[in-house]
Amino acid sequence: MNNKQVEAVRSYLNGRRMLSTDWPFSSELISYCITNHLVTYKPALTKSSDGWLCNRCGNKKAAFFYQHYCSKCNSDCTYCRHCIQMGKASSCVNLYSWNGSPIHYSPIKSSCKWLGTLSFAQQKAADTLVSISIIPAAIHLIWAVCGAGKTEILFPVIEKCIQFGKRVAIATPRTDVVKELAPRFKAAFPNITQSVLYGGSRKQAIQAQLVLATTHQLLRYSHTFDLLVVDEVDAFPYSYDSSLKFAVYNAKKKSGVLVFLSATPSKTLLNEKNLNLTKIPIRFHGKPLPLPRFKWIGNWQKAINAGKLPSLIFEWLSHYNNEPKMIFLPSIYLLNKLSNLLKNESCVFAAVHAKAPNRHQSIAAFRNKKLKLLLTTTILERGVTVENLQVAVLGTENPLFSEACLVQISGRVGRKLAFPNGDIVFWHNGVTTAMRQTRKHLRNMNKEAGL
Repeated sequence: MNNKQVEAVRSYLNGRRMLSTDWPFSSELISYCITNHLVTYKPALTKSSDGWLCNRCGNKKAAFFYQHYCSKCNSDCTYCRHCIQMGKASSCVNLYSWNGSPIHYSPIKSSCKWLGTLSFAQQKAADTLVSISIIPAAIHLIWAVCGAGKTEILFPVIEKCIQFGKRVAIATPRTDVVKELAPRFKAAFPNITQSVLYGGSRKQAIQAQLVLATTHQLLRYSHTFDLLVVDEVDAFPYSYDSSLKFAVYNAKKKSGVLVFLSATPSKTLLNEKNLNLTKIPIRFHGKPLPLPRFKWIGNWQKAINAGKLPSLIFEWLSHYNNEPKMIFLPSIYLLNKLSNLLKNESCVFAAVHAKAPNRHQSIAAFRNKKLKLLLTTTILERGVTVENLQVAVLGTENPLFSEACLVQISGRVGRKLAFPNGDIVFWHNGVTTAMRQTRKHLRNMNKEAGL
């Protein structure tokens, strides 16, 4: 084996974990790397008296393991269904990791080309992140209201890390948010290699110094990042899937710094051991958070199922005819029902949900002002910034609309300095505790900000 072949393995595997079934090189090369301790391996699945454990995603739940006859090992074989979308982790395959000398990145000064300025609150938070970036294994939460400018707060600490040749990852639970962030980071750090990873992404630089990814994609990494930022840490599925927390803590170096960003952190996160906290109760433009108004709409589901468009919806759409608008609904079924009624009214709009085939194109058209109305499920409760946006929630009494969800939805309004206000209306058939808590939450933030 020559140095060129070994270097190819290092470039491919350094900082990453991969299944032996995905090995793209020759069997002779992996044997050489293992014999010379350049590559280490362990079983993808291990079994103990407590049951099976997936060493890739950390899953221990018996319901997510399945046994079948395997043609590779010619025997009954168990695999993990929990992370099957990342490739089949079976009891007969191994996980490979690079064990040789790591890849080093050249220190670069003044890598950030963003020309904007931070507000006082943003600068204070940014300075805090820079100071903790040199503390081994530090964990920090930035609790900032929607529209506080969390992305820009990260620029100084990322620039500091790049100045010392460190590797950085920005992870978030949802693909739509990754796509929203990617061009902003590329514009801010144009000369830094960047990869954008989500389900279906292609041809990304494997050893990019700056990685933007869904939290699922972190399952591919092991002790890799000097700085790992998890944006929207309270969002589904991260908040419900313990394997994603496993992926985050495994993807950062043992001495690496972990930063969480959230507008609605959970009590579990706030009680995290050794967690440091910075709170930003004010938006970057210094204007108050718009408060939602409650509007009773009666038995709107009965009306829609009967093929009638509630008059409040028509009046609201007519009132904001020239402004961009979003209507949130609690289910795909109801979204489709309302879509059919609006089509009968000759409305021009798009409807998006997690399974919508053209959702990314529709969202792009809405952002680019080619559409003025977007119907959506809670998939767009975060990660969307549109100037002068007006928002309505239909069926706010539905349990799906929790306080955290409604705070995020309300946070879509008034995000731009030129349009710091906007309408956020909760159409309901009965006021819920979550609705009251949302308005109280936003009022308290405004009060804490002195507004």
